Amino acid sequence: MRCPFCGHEDTQVKDSRPAEDNAAIRRRRVCGHCGARFTTFERAQLRELVVAKTNGLREPFEREKLVRSMKIALNKRPVDDERLEQMVSSIVRQLEALGENEITTSIIGEHVMQALRAADHVAYVRYASVYRDFRSPGDFEEFVDTLKKETN
Repeated sequence: MRCPFCGHEDTQVKDSRPAEDNAAIRRRRVCGHCGARFTTFERAQLRELVVAKTNGLREPFEREKLVRSMKIALNKRPVDDERLEQMVSSIVRQLEALGENEITTSIIGEHVMQALRAADHVAYVRYASVYRDFRSPGDFEEFVDTLKKETN
């Protein structure tokens, strides 16, 4: 593994342990050249996913984009980073399990909606407001009313 600080190719693993409910391995590394320490994560990747966007473009699936969008919805909500990583890992596993190399943004969005709904209703509504393109306060009211009916 190349050192992210000096670019030297000789880094050593100092500590390894399971992470994200055993879905990844966390490795602490040290550079033999500059002495910098950094952490890497190793995850199994079942297939190369491609995202088919609504505008017709295709691009490689990026786990970090999924994390960023969910972090925005979860901003200042009582869901810690570990729980977020568990949700993201679960979504990625579900997408890979579909058996398709090409996944639409709508399928990804629905999986995110399910995960956020289970984790935090406020984050769920925040994400839905963008994902479902709410345009007026009435859209929020209708969505929240439906959520209330389903949770009671």
